[in-house]
Amino acid sequence: MGDQKTEVYFVFMNFDPKYERLHADRSKEGVEELDTYLSKKHDRLLEKLFQPNTYKKKSSLAIVDGFSVEITKEQAATLRSAKEVRVVEKNQELA
Repeated sequence: MGDQKTEVYFVFMNFDPKYERLHADRSKEGVEELDTYLSKKHDRLLEKLFQPNTYKKKSSLAIVDGFSVEITKEQAATLRSAKEVRVVEKNQELA
């Protein structure tokens, strides 16, 4: 059994043409559509990879098509191997 300690990681996604199109639309409606699209997209990825209640998504980051999530080290490794994911980095707190 692995280490079950959870930490916050930032996950950045691979190129997504729909994200690029929505990100370019800076109207109020465009911003709202982008936020909704990304939140659902990130939720679907997590739901596909992990059992419910084994992770806690903190936020979606519209400026970079990424999100923050509280997960274990093993879950971070799983995310790193997902084809949709470009980078997974542990949050580094500055003292």
